[in-house]
Amino acid sequence: MEEKKFDLNSIIGFVLIFGILIWIMYQNQPSDKEIAAEKAKKELVAKQEAQAQADKTKTAVLPVAATTQGDTVQLAQLQKTLGGFAYSATLPSAKESFTTIENEKMILKIANKGGYIVEATLKEFKKFEKNSGQLVELIKDNNSNLNIQLQTTDNRTLNSKDLYFEPTLTKNGGDQILTMRLKAGANEFLEYKYVLKANDYLVGFDVRSQGLNKVLNSSQPLKLQWDLKSYRNEKSISLEKRYAQLEYEYGDEKYSSVSDGVGKEDTPEKVSYVAFKQHFFTAILSSDKPFEKTKLQSDALVKDEKIDTTYIKQFRATVPLVFSNGEVDYKMNWYFGPSDYKILKSYDKNFEKIIPLGWGIFGWINKWIFIPLFGFLSSTIGLSLGIAIIIFTILIKLAMSPITYKSFLSQAKMKVLRPEITELGEKFKKDPMKKQQETMKLYNKAGVNPMAGCIPALIQLPFMYASFQFFPSAFELRQKGFLWADDLSSFDAVVKLPFTIPVYGDHISLFPILAAVAIFFYMKMTSGDQQMAAPQQEGMPDMAKMMKIMIYVSPLMMLMFFNNYGAGLSLYNFISNLITIGIMFVIKNYIVDTDKIHAQIQENKLKEPKKQSKFQQRLQEVMEQQEAAKGQKKK
Repeated sequence: MEEKKFDLNSIIGFVLIFGILIWIMYQNQPSDKEIAAEKAKKELVAKQEAQAQADKTKTAVLPVAATTQGDTVQLAQLQKTLGGFAYSATLPSAKESFTTIENEKMILKIANKGGYIVEATLKEFKKFEKNSGQLVELIKDNNSNLNIQLQTTDNRTLNSKDLYFEPTLTKNGGDQILTMRLKAGANEFLEYKYVLKANDYLVGFDVRSQGLNKVLNSSQPLKLQWDLKSYRNEKSISLEKRYAQLEYEYGDEKYSSVSDGVGKEDTPEKVSYVAFKQHFFTAILSSDKPFEKTKLQSDALVKDEKIDTTYIKQFRATVPLVFSNGEVDYKMNWYFGPSDYKILKSYDKNFEKIIPLGWGIFGWINKWIFIPLFGFLSSTIGLSLGIAIIIFTILIKLAMSPITYKSFLSQAKMKVLRPEITELGEKFKKDPMKKQQETMKLYNKAGVNPMAGCIPALIQLPFMYASFQFFPSAFELRQKGFLWADDLSSFDAVVKLPFTIPVYGDHISLFPILAAVAIFFYMKMTSGDQQMAAPQQEGMPDMAKMMKIMIYVSPLMMLMFFNNYGAGLSLYNFISNLITIGIMFVIKNYIVDTDKIHAQIQENKLKEPKKQSKFQQRLQEVMEQQEAAKGQKKK
């Protein structure tokens, strides 16, 4: 009986042990997810081994350095998408990282990805008053891109902005040198080299390739694409939009700008620089070796000034980088800084052409008179900019006063002759041609030139037009206040309107009102003399009526036109008209003596008539020919 009991207990024990083992195995078996993961892992390993084996059979082999920098399998995978530039993705620099360089003028932030500038901040200037603490940022938050399309020998099209560059920062004296290399091997790369000097707005920018003659297809130039959405930096959106332009120099120092509009494109050749100009700041890409045929576009981004308040313009430039002996080598420069004539001119690269000074004589006046004189007053003497404008205006008007005097003297002479001219008009009422001939004889005997009053006025016109070009572009006025105007480069709004008046705007500026009042009194003061001096000619418009209309129309036009312009321009015109009124008052009451003029004219009549000018002779001949033809018809 004992033997049977042992056998039964043994059986029960084995059964229990076996059950426990089954339960443990059940609890530790892998889940469905773990089984799937293990299967995928085995398949991936098998695939990688197969790919590695296939790569070994290819004729093109990777540089030896590549196999030491990264995993061979990973490199093989990257080659499928990046081709020869797969090497760059295996380096430690292949990550979202940035290098910052700065000097006294600016801060530049350059990204590993793409190797281009992703932030450009000017340290000395701030945005308009609503963001008074914010520095001017020409590049920020992906508003700008720089990309080179890379056509490879294995028929790939890669974009440099998507690839990782390896940065190396060094110093040479006071210069900071940042080298960014997009590598295809240890000694094969596309390089961007940035050189930032101390206290300078100009940044050296060299683009070159080394050892890429077997990686890049050199049959076609590389396409460098640069685009930028310009930020709003000024108070007046309308002014900033008007003066924001894509400018460029091409050919033999020729200069032009691109018109705004989707689909519009300029394709100049031999371009030495491209400027994305805002109102008072600009970004310029220049090259020692001119670019071949380029593509340039500019689009306005402000459709509604109350809504579109972040960006002003979208600029785009595509320039070719031509290969030489299978490599690319361009020495270029970036300029990030103010649109200041003196600063731009100091680089001796014709950058100052981006400042709109006007063409012909208008540009000459601005370049050789207005800019040097105002620069002297605003910097050397150290005056406030408002006082500098007033002194500047006084000096210009005093210099023009002899011309003003001659103009008024001519009007006075015509006024003295008016009774005799009226008498001739009555005498030859039925014969206009004869009246004209006799009038010309009277002018000649009296020694009076009827054109003398017009010529001085025409001489003054270029100076007036030059001022319209000079003041809106004068960087010195930016954010400089005077009296109630907090910024002489923008409008001096004293009242904000709850609505918008077409052309006029949604505010009331005070300096334009003062300028309009001044020009009203000036025209009121001079119109009477002009009407008395110039009698009505038969068949000609009634100048008296026209002058009466202009007395009211001119101030109104000035008020509408200047309300959205800078206060500095309105201040100049206000002071200019005030000074002119003063000069005319002095000339009329203390210098010009009507009785003496009358006596001189009578004395001139007794003398031999002055020899007529060629113009007067020709005019006299034409009149005589017409009179003779008229007589023939009557016969």
